[in-house]
Amino acid sequence: MTEARRARTAVFVVFAMAGVAFATWASRIADIKAVLGLSAAELGVTLLAVSAGSLIAMPLAGRIVHRLGMLRAIGASAAIVLAGFAVAAVAVDLWQSRVGLATGLALLGLGIGVWDVAMNLEGAHVERLLGVSAMPHFHAAFSGGTVVSGLIGAGMSRLEVALVPHFAGAVVLGVVAMVWALPRFVPLDREEEPGPEAGKRTPERSAWTEPRTLLIGVLTFVAAFTEGTANDWLAVAFHEGHGVPRWGGVLAFASFLFFMTVGRLVGTHLLDRYGRVPVLRVLFLLALAGSALVVFGNNVLAYVGTALWGVGVSLGFPVGMSASADDPARAPARMSVVATIGYAAFISGPPLLGFLGDQVGVLQALSVVGVMALFAQLVIPAAREPQPAHVRPERTVVDPGTI
Repeated sequence: MTEARRARTAVFVVFAMAGVAFATWASRIADIKAVLGLSAAELGVTLLAVSAGSLIAMPLAGRIVHRLGMLRAIGASAAIVLAGFAVAAVAVDLWQSRVGLATGLALLGLGIGVWDVAMNLEGAHVERLLGVSAMPHFHAAFSGGTVVSGLIGAGMSRLEVALVPHFAGAVVLGVVAMVWALPRFVPLDREEEPGPEAGKRTPERSAWTEPRTLLIGVLTFVAAFTEGTANDWLAVAFHEGHGVPRWGGVLAFASFLFFMTVGRLVGTHLLDRYGRVPVLRVLFLLALAGSALVVFGNNVLAYVGTALWGVGVSLGFPVGMSASADDPARAPARMSVVATIGYAAFISGPPLLGFLGDQVGVLQALSVVGVMALFAQLVIPAAREPQPAHVRPERTVVDPGTI
């Protein structure tokens, strides 16, 4: 148990650093758009490089972890992320090249794709070892990392600091954190040995053919879309739609991240008390209300909307990950499927919002989030907790004497 607790702290750090890595570049999107002179559609297509890289890597993440081991897989993926930072920063500051930026973002996506699946697998493993719900807290660490990194990004934007020194600081922090955290992980190959019946099992069918897994993937897709839309476009929407300075838009983004973190910190208690389905139903309605305030409210109400939106999307993705791991024996295959479907939202989201933004404005394009939050209500039941194996429906026994 002591080893599991030590691993839990290490997993917290790795999730937090993933958040720092993501928000480091996301917090400078508005600045990148201005420096390169991109339209909303051009920015959306450029951001597609991150999602494309992730979707290439995610279906292979399970095999990469199996071949390299958990520590090497995360270490290698983190190194690719750091290389992506370097290329993206140089491309914007020195080359002013959209192609160079897309190349750096593609490297970011490749590294993040493996990093994300691997750290969620380790998180689910540690959660099982601890015997308590922990996944929302791990994702809260990710959100906490994005909050801190987002605030730093707002300061860098306000001071007009170039990308190279900003991203270089993130690289140094990432190296130090990984060197400390990775040796404290509990490798997946140290799970309990299979029982005597393991060798008699028939081959498992592909997780891609399981209806529940696919529906959980759709739920995760909606959660990723509603979350990713805010990540990619909130700062731009506040700047261009509400007329606030670019750093004010980054503060709106940081507010969203802060309240998403709060939702994840309290989420474990809510899930344990009320269950996944009712909690997710209420939260997605909050996301609908929050996004509506952002789009249609004045400046003050729009900032309130970022808070509701952040809380509303806080648990969708971590619950999807936990639901995909309800059966430990099938967790790696199912989580890979769910993560791949979920990250498809990051492919469809940026260009869709970009093209809509060119037609109706970026702020008005965010109305799509409300539609997606309503759609989520249809697939939320797929995430319901499984019935314990020892619980069986009572059968009615008919007394023969009454026939």
